[in-house]
Amino acid sequence: MPRPQNLRQLQQAVPVQHRALLHNLLEKEFPALFSGSFEPAPVEIPNAFIMQVLETNAKTPDALRFWTITRLVLQHALNQLDMGKTGMAMTVVRCMPPSHEGKIRSLRESVGQGTPPWEADLEAKGMFLGAESLAGYVVTMCHEEAVQNLATDTMLLPAYQTEYEVSAMAVPILYANRIAGCMLLSSTQPNYFLSPERRALIQGYTYLISLAFESEEFYPPEYIELSVMPPLNVQQTYFVTFRQRVHNVMRESSGTAHPLTGVQAEQKVWQQLEAELSSLFLQSPPKENQDISDEE
Repeated sequence: MPRPQNLRQLQQAVPVQHRALLHNLLEKEFPALFSGSFEPAPVEIPNAFIMQVLETNAKTPDALRFWTITRLVLQHALNQLDMGKTGMAMTVVRCMPPSHEGKIRSLRESVGQGTPPWEADLEAKGMFLGAESLAGYVVTMCHEEAVQNLATDTMLLPAYQTEYEVSAMAVPILYANRIAGCMLLSSTQPNYFLSPERRALIQGYTYLISLAFESEEFYPPEYIELSVMPPLNVQQTYFVTFRQRVHNVMRESSGTAHPLTGVQAEQKVWQQLEAELSSLFLQSPPKENQDISDEE
């Protein structure tokens, strides 16, 4: 009977593409040791860390509060949820501001952190998500959901598999029954989000993440009417022009009575990109039964 610690190290020793298969084989061979994960999940968030987040929320200037709190919470959550470094990614997904019709048409991945095989900083990998994604479904329904094996369990929930990802979970970010987005988590292990204790811990970290948002960033659920967004490889062809677009917007506004700040210019460009990308699906929707993407 091998020790769980040794089994975890064994999974880490094989190439990423074979870990899910090895995990399934180990589950069959050693059922007494298998409990959705070989790594026990902490049962609660330390009180000292909760106080640290509350203090950060109280003392950090508005301009820095979102980035400071989200990075602080994500780093602590990764350390707690992936102690064995089996591979996890966590991303804060934000609702885009309502369109001129007053509806929220997409979500955008913003701050994200990961452990290998994912990069430590995932912000540069951010993309738009819509009705085709697990995040989009969770934001629309205002209820957490998980897919325990993306290779086989995709019939009931909209989701598509990113590189390295075997299981996924999304938890809505709520305040006063309004929604600002969701926490999106990915693991290299199947059934990683099966444990009620682990799911409760993730919910607790999501509550802390909600402190990073302004009250006006939480929208009534009836505002959510997501479009279908194109896959990552298509979006990336638009993202390469992002910095030049921001420069052009700031230059155009410099001669006006109210020149835009860098943050305002970036937000305007994100909205332009959202409109352009969401229109692609309307121009040429995928054929029936055709996969929208293999990227999340």
